[in-house]
Amino acid sequence: MSDIILARVSQTLATEQSLESLVRQLLEMLELVTNMESTYLTKIDTQAQLQHIVYSRNSGEMNIPENLSVPWGDTLCKRAMDDNCFYSDHVAEQWSDCDAAKALGITTFLSTPIHLTDGSLYGTLCATSTAQKPLSFNSEHVLQLFASIIARYIEKESLVSQLQEANAALIYHSYTDALTGLPNRRAIFDNLEMLFSLARHLNHAVLLAFIDLDNFKKINDLYGHQAGDAFLQQVGQRLKLGISADDQLGRLGGDEFMVATLSRTAVQLEQFTETLRHLLIGDYLLGDTLIHYPGASIGTVIIDPNEMNPDSALRAADSAMYQDKKFRHRTEISAQRLG
Repeated sequence: MSDIILARVSQTLATEQSLESLVRQLLEMLELVTNMESTYLTKIDTQAQLQHIVYSRNSGEMNIPENLSVPWGDTLCKRAMDDNCFYSDHVAEQWSDCDAAKALGITTFLSTPIHLTDGSLYGTLCATSTAQKPLSFNSEHVLQLFASIIARYIEKESLVSQLQEANAALIYHSYTDALTGLPNRRAIFDNLEMLFSLARHLNHAVLLAFIDLDNFKKINDLYGHQAGDAFLQQVGQRLKLGISADDQLGRLGGDEFMVATLSRTAVQLEQFTETLRHLLIGDYLLGDTLIHYPGASIGTVIIDPNEMNPDSALRAADSAMYQDKKFRHRTEISAQRLG
């Protein structure tokens, strides 16, 4: 292998960031080494029994189109693997039953399978020509080297993708309440920081509601913790479906929830409170028990985001909630066993 090719491979591995850009560079170098008209990478779908042309380079009369899919059993690559013969300069005689080769006018064919470290077959790396081309040691050696490089790169991309997915899942779980699927306390404060920033930019106030579910302990004590969990989940769903997609909602912990939204006027404070109050009043099916829930204690405040931060705003809403709990007339939960 020439020093020029080695230098180009080293430079490519050092600079290329995607599989496509890497492969296109390697296909160009493979064309130079093999003196073939077309070089291409395929991917084999063993379940669908199809071979896909992923990337190709065509410099002569022959044209191997990208995104072409052909039945795996009809391909030269399949015949080469079955016969353990990865080079031929008389394709028409050697594989006379291959219609695709006839249609493309392939005379010389060189390929190597691309296997991943788990032994699975990813695809093939190929070079073809309409003319007879001799096989040099460099051609065969470079083809196998490039196939190995591509295989390792595919696995690296797969690993990076898996790590990114795992990291995204980890972030999601660290910001999500496991029971209700709502943002948790950590996410609430991050979301409020963004909402307060937006409110300052728009010169709006922030409406903030602190919700405490009265008699939640009684639900747990009388009907069990599974019923309590089901109640919390249904509360979360009612709030989520009853507010705007632009509003902020989360579970602070235990039986406490938070809702926040932008506001222009103090009049909206009463409407905001009553909307939330009516969302929570009603029937809840908890296993084989249907309860009528009379409502929660709700403390709502209107906040100037230039004067208060999310933490102090939540404390103000918490104080307002205790005032609501103290002076609001509360009725007991009624329940009915079903079945």
